[in-house]
Amino acid sequence: MKLHRSLLGGGGNALENRKLLNFWARFAISIANAFTFLVLLYLLFYSEVKESSRDLVNILCGAYVAVLAKSTDYWFREKKDHEHEEEMEASKGRYKLKKGENV
Repeated sequence: MKLHRSLLGGGGNALENRKLLNFWARFAISIANAFTFLVLLYLLFYSEVKESSRDLVNILCGAYVAVLAKSTDYWFREKKDHEHEEEMEASKGRYKLKKGENV
């Protein structure tokens, strides 16, 4: 059986496809957050904005610092991967383990 794999999924089993699609979705959201932050910085420092709107842009920049911190935390923090746990549980079904043996 020949498997066709791509960067967006479509090959392999359903768990691998879901993991790959989840990665791309999270990556796209992170890129959109970074782009929005850069637009807000441009508005704050390089464009003519009314004084009343400048306060709002300043508040939004401060809020996006927290969003970027959470995004960075997500990508670079050691975490429990629920999909990995699901894959391990699925592999237990394929291989018979002795009683008390851990994978």
